[in-house]
Amino acid sequence: MHSEWGDPRSWLVAGSIAGGAILLSLIAHRIVFALTARFARRKNAQLSHSFVQRAWRPALFIFPLMALVAALPAAPFPPNIRVVLQRVLGLGVIAAIGWAVVLFVQLLSDAIYFKYAVDVSDNLSARRIRTQTQVLNRIAVVVVVLLTLGVMLMTFPEVRHIGISLLASAGLAGLVVGMAARSTLASLIAGIQIAMTQPIRLDDAVVVEGEWGWVEEMNMTYVVIRIWDQRRLVIPLTYFIEKPFTNWTRTSSELLGTVMLYADYSLPVEDARRELHRLLETSDLWDRRAWALQVTDATEKTMQLRCLMSAANGSRLWDLRCFVREGMLRYLTSQHPQSLPTARELNFTPNGPGAAPPSPPAFQNPKTSSRS
Repeated sequence: MHSEWGDPRSWLVAGSIAGGAILLSLIAHRIVFALTARFARRKNAQLSHSFVQRAWRPALFIFPLMALVAALPAAPFPPNIRVVLQRVLGLGVIAAIGWAVVLFVQLLSDAIYFKYAVDVSDNLSARRIRTQTQVLNRIAVVVVVLLTLGVMLMTFPEVRHIGISLLASAGLAGLVVGMAARSTLASLIAGIQIAMTQPIRLDDAVVVEGEWGWVEEMNMTYVVIRIWDQRRLVIPLTYFIEKPFTNWTRTSSELLGTVMLYADYSLPVEDARRELHRLLETSDLWDRRAWALQVTDATEKTMQLRCLMSAANGSRLWDLRCFVREGMLRYLTSQHPQSLPTARELNFTPNGPGAAPPSPPAFQNPKTSSRS
């Protein structure tokens, strides 16, 4: 028993070495991240601030792990305990390498995000690059995690032997697993397709399932649409590959909008056209790119007027359309109330518009009229 667990004095020395290594690593962790955070605050370095936020907690595990790896050869642990520690520390090193790759991918994504801002008027290119970055970032993280777990499992000969046995007789099992995971694989492939072809991008204005909103978030399997009334519509990624939808900002954030009005034929169209232009000139929502007022239809009762206008994006266009609609209705009711839609009923008589209608013929008895 004494030979199996070693000398207590050796345990004391080994524990002191391991504990000292862990303590020094924690001190180094605090110093490194304090200096990095101070640099980020002084230089306003967004990437350094992102590194501190993402790496601080995982580094609490990585720093002591590396310290133990460095101190293990000098610590006089018993041989059986040393084998177990080497196996555990080896798995930790593999996990640390995977974490470092994931951190690098996330920092690279953050650098791209900081470079391409979307809070500008013409943000089409930035939204395209951000969409590709977000989708590819999530795919890369999943791949790295799976590869890291695979490498960690392959360090166990027992698991490797089981894996070989399963591969030798995995015909039906593989088919069952493939059928069960086909929706997940389809979503993953759809995510890659969307990242490459980009039918939608972050902050696109879309109409999906009759709901109008903006693309707020894109994950591995679904997309979150922020509807105008602050609701959230969650749509699978495969929806945007298999079904039609409307994208208002596919090629540009600039949009054209219309307001339909109905008025009597007595309305002077040229005056209404001048009023529309005056309204647009008074609003900062109009981008001064396009405008028009045209008679697009004429029925037996009214004529249809289409007010055309342009705006920088979907939100401003919506507000501009409401502003123009209210202004034109106010103009019609105040300046041309007689031109509001009315229902007419005109009576035409054979003797002229002022003559009384003819009286119906008096009833006569056929027998009496025949005698006379």
